[in-house]
Amino acid sequence: MDSTIKIFVSALEPSSNLHLNTLYSRLPKNCLLKGVCNNDIGNPIFLPSDFSIMGFSDVAKKILFFKHAIKILSEEAIKCDRILLMDSSSFNLRLAKIIKKKNPNIPIMYYILPQVWAWKSWRAKEVEMFCDKLACIWPFELIYYKNKAKYVGHPLLDIYENDENLYINDSNIFVFMPGSRKSEIKTLMKEYQILATLLLKENKNYELRIIIPEKFRNTDFVKMYGDLSKFNIFYNTKLGLENAKFAFVCAGTATLEASLMKIPFVLVYRAKFIDYCIARLFVKLNFVGLANIIYQAMLQEKGKDIKKAGLGFDYLHEELLQGDCNAKKMLESYIKFDYNRYFNGVNKLHKYLKHGSADNVAQWLLE
Repeated sequence: MDSTIKIFVSALEPSSNLHLNTLYSRLPKNCLLKGVCNNDIGNPIFLPSDFSIMGFSDVAKKILFFKHAIKILSEEAIKCDRILLMDSSSFNLRLAKIIKKKNPNIPIMYYILPQVWAWKSWRAKEVEMFCDKLACIWPFELIYYKNKAKYVGHPLLDIYENDENLYINDSNIFVFMPGSRKSEIKTLMKEYQILATLLLKENKNYELRIIIPEKFRNTDFVKMYGDLSKFNIFYNTKLGLENAKFAFVCAGTATLEASLMKIPFVLVYRAKFIDYCIARLFVKLNFVGLANIIYQAMLQEKGKDIKKAGLGFDYLHEELLQGDCNAKKMLESYIKFDYNRYFNGVNKLHKYLKHGSADNVAQWLLE
């Protein structure tokens, strides 16, 4: 008798696949993954790179592909024993709705839930309607759901589980993280090159590191990054940030990674003007850095007068956005950085998130 447990997974983002890889290592050997995932995790029908888009303006170009993919994936999903959706709510909620319509008996777990705390809070009802198990990775998410959600821990604490302090005060290492989207990279590298020159002028013995996404490892990335002769190249975030004195981090999950590693940093981000305006129209938050948003949620639960995560004024790290995202202000942020305040904040943040999520998710998925 075939004892294989077929798990359909939809993980469109590189970060989702990073956490999926950890989760897969905690599942029994008889579990088989198929759907949207990396080749080294399961048997993909589509690869995450097939769904890659750059800003709101690129979405329209792929609408027909998304419709085609949902049709194929929903047909394959109902042949499986379990469904696991990760992040990418615009796509995955549509997929969940179709799967439930075709077979209402297949249990659907949503891991790394839609950010209803940032915008479209009404989506929480939709998530509960079409999904059976809601695996929250932020403690404050629980208030948005009635009875299907529980806090499972945060996936980054499966990587930084030992409360590591990888910061060295007298280090000469500076880290540059220009993001994972080509448009972001091209924009930030212009300022990073200027900043690199300024730092080396101050001290020629500084080590400058740049972290490049793994997906670009075997590509000719000179057109995106330009001359990288000043930098040592890393493809792994943890290794790249280890023992750094300071980092310049593009918006995203990387802000939380740097915080959990206790590496001082400033967030830097400049989007296309139209994309920035659209984002600001829909996402009305005071801060864009994930570490800042979660930090405010923690303060809110401790009684601070914050309407919701992202709408407070106390922050963990500085953010340089749009016109402020330039080499001169990046250097000023490093020079004026308040280390005591930062380290006090990241220690509290680590305790707030408590533990990793992979073991809890693996157990709950198979129940």
